Amino acid sequence: MKKHQKHTKLSKPEIGNFGRNELSLVGAPCGEIQELAAAIIEGLNIPNSTYIDADHSFGDSEEAGLRSNELTDKIKYFRFDKQDLNDFDKKILLNDQELVLVNGNHFQANKQLVLIHPKKEASLKKRLDQLTNVKGFILCDGMGAPFEWLKDLQKDKPVLRIDQKEEIVSLVKRCIETPVIKGLVLAGGKSTRMGEDKGQIDYHGLPQVDYLLKEFEKVKIEALVSCRPDQYPGYNCITDKFEGLGPFGAIASAFQSDPNAAWLVVACDLPLVNTSVFEELISKRNLHKIATAFHNLETNFPDPLITLWEPKAYMRLMEFLTLGYSCPRKVLINSDIEEVQPENPAILKNVNTPEEREEFELKV
Repeated sequence: MKKHQKHTKLSKPEIGNFGRNELSLVGAPCGEIQELAAAIIEGLNIPNSTYIDADHSFGDSEEAGLRSNELTDKIKYFRFDKQDLNDFDKKILLNDQELVLVNGNHFQANKQLVLIHPKKEASLKKRLDQLTNVKGFILCDGMGAPFEWLKDLQKDKPVLRIDQKEEIVSLVKRCIETPVIKGLVLAGGKSTRMGEDKGQIDYHGLPQVDYLLKEFEKVKIEALVSCRPDQYPGYNCITDKFEGLGPFGAIASAFQSDPNAAWLVVACDLPLVNTSVFEELISKRNLHKIATAFHNLETNFPDPLITLWEPKAYMRLMEFLTLGYSCPRKVLINSDIEEVQPENPAILKNVNTPEEREEFELKV
């Protein structure tokens, strides 16, 4: 008998207990962990970084109240207190953070940096089952090597001294994963103004959709076509799960398909976009923002039809949708993005009518 599935099975983002890139500092007194976390955040100079700790109003004991979390922003250095912050609240609240450092004496994270402290061996032993993905060891003052019982976890892992701050910062930086880029060719429109499928128009010796897929292939980016269900048989496609929302629905559907990827989105009505344009946008990518977009001189706004959207943009898009907005340009205008000037502003000229096509073909 087939098991009944009550809820639709969705692809889930690879988020730990707090964020996409989280790292616990475990094995030393909380005061030393706090000092190290501050040094790491300062050394990395990442705008979106947070330190998670417990309420230490009862001292430095392991039972120091877990009644609240301390979220330390790199720029604002604020404290957020909430007693009932559940697992979902944490991930939603920290969606825009590039790095989440965690006091491992109180909380778990999916990656760990183990501090070796002469007074915390017994405490660390209690957390042995939490050391699931150790990235390195930090020797505190008075320690010459990790504890013997950690030797199985020590294989090929760097061992640094607590005073090697630059090396520790470099180690943490290597723990921050960069989302892979996938391409999305927007070809699902009905092309009412053009009178024919814009994705099938031949500007470069082959249909525009095929041309853009080949340009993505040149920069080694896996690309898919956003289209209607019966539109491009035989192609790797993503059909809209958010119907009737145009490009917004296409972008959101791509993130539903793979919420861990960054999506480089390009519309099929931009005939001057090619490999060099992709490379230009990628070279100016800002991982700390939700998106990197070209500034369109004609509209004086960021252009959503060729934009690199980071994974954190998915939640931002959904926030706008709940407010009743389905315009990707509005999301870009009102969000923290990297807006860049294209070397050739003409690449943003789109062709939507037979008259615009004729004018374009006369010029080229």
